[in-house]
Amino acid sequence: MSGSAGSGRAGWQQDARSDGAWRDVRVCVAGTGLSGAAVARVLGARGAEVTTVDARLGDDTVVPAGSELVVTSPGWRPTHPLFAHAAEQGVPVWGEVELAWRLRHPAVPWLGVTGTNGKTTTVQMLASMLRAAGHRAVAAGNVGLPLLDAALDPSYDVLAVELSSYQLHWTRTVVCHAAAILNLAPDHLDWHGSMDAYAAAKARIWADGTIAVANADDEATRVLAQGRADAVSFTSGEPAPGQLGVRNGTLVAHQLKPSASGSAGFGCETFQSIIELAPVDAVRPAAPHNIANALAAAALAMTVGVGPEAVHAGLRAFTPDAHRIASVGVVDSVSFVDDSKATNAHAAAASLMSFAQVVWVAGGLAKGAEFDDLVVATASRLRGVVLLGRDRAVIAGALARHAPDVPVVDVSATDTGAMDDVVRAALGLARPGDTVLLAPACASMDMFTSYAERGDAFAAAVERLRR
Repeated sequence: MSGSAGSGRAGWQQDARSDGAWRDVRVCVAGTGLSGAAVARVLGARGAEVTTVDARLGDDTVVPAGSELVVTSPGWRPTHPLFAHAAEQGVPVWGEVELAWRLRHPAVPWLGVTGTNGKTTTVQMLASMLRAAGHRAVAAGNVGLPLLDAALDPSYDVLAVELSSYQLHWTRTVVCHAAAILNLAPDHLDWHGSMDAYAAAKARIWADGTIAVANADDEATRVLAQGRADAVSFTSGEPAPGQLGVRNGTLVAHQLKPSASGSAGFGCETFQSIIELAPVDAVRPAAPHNIANALAAAALAMTVGVGPEAVHAGLRAFTPDAHRIASVGVVDSVSFVDDSKATNAHAAAASLMSFAQVVWVAGGLAKGAEFDDLVVATASRLRGVVLLGRDRAVIAGALARHAPDVPVVDVSATDTGAMDDVVRAALGLARPGDTVLLAPACASMDMFTSYAERGDAFAAAVERLRR
């Protein structure tokens, strides 16, 4: 920990981009996955002495002797013994995002996106809008290109950055040009320890100097935005002055003002009244929560001068990822929709609210979550429910308490034919015009390798039923 040896001893702390800053600096990289491998590769190429530790190898409880910095992968919990030992030794801990920020090209703005749900879709919409405006942009961070690679690539002039609560927890000096918090609901509390700690991690994306973009329809996000003079908000309804929203089937901006940062703020010279950005049908799928994602992306894009035409063109060019409210077939006038990505109650609620009458397919790994609020909010839409997965009884309990008249089918099978049982049962509960919606509100790893495999199994079972 002494500052006497090695030419880079002070350089990496003061200016990580300077020549020789990392030469002979002893860095411990926690984790050997994609993030850890990228850190080791980048710092090793700059002359650092890199040592990796990995829980799978049992060498992860103490910081290697002589380490001057720990760079952690986002999955490592703050309570891990390695970090307690680092604190005892006076060794700072950064995440990959913090490292990428310190190594970045300083002239390239970051536009950040976080929230419990919708991050990936929003950051991809944003990147599409930026490219439509002629920017050399990429989606990076928790999606797309690894952030270290994007931050070091001189070909980009703006980055659309998805940031998870895990990643934000380990940031210290990151200041996005503008950043959106889409929504906040209980999630990953086993990692953060409490809802307050989870919200505090998310709030790190709104550092001093960042233009804050907030969801006016989300109470928790509104609370975080209170007192921020630079905040811009969006709503899925009629916008008030200073907001983005929806009017007469069109995404609009209503009397937005340039930010305090002047030319770095909103690109249009004046916002005297209503500026039309794009018709709602340019958003695919045009579910309420996805319209909110599009408005957040538009607000962020406008902070770097993107105009309405590029917002519209970017939305038209955007192709949603699979397993996000994707139609997978129609059987006997009943639509089957795959939203397997809805892995928590907040996401499932948004999905269920997109349809009038639903046979809900739910269950999996609840991760300690409760579902009472979800059932209360959506009970009037439920034609029936089909439950599968390890923690299906938790959802069944919420249904019994708050929607006792809704028929429930329990599928206990966990073999490869289970999804066939699910879709047959769902069709039996549905009426013509209804939607059978896979929005599990749970993780998938009890029965599947990922939410994608779960969605694929659902789609394949629907196709077999259709035939």
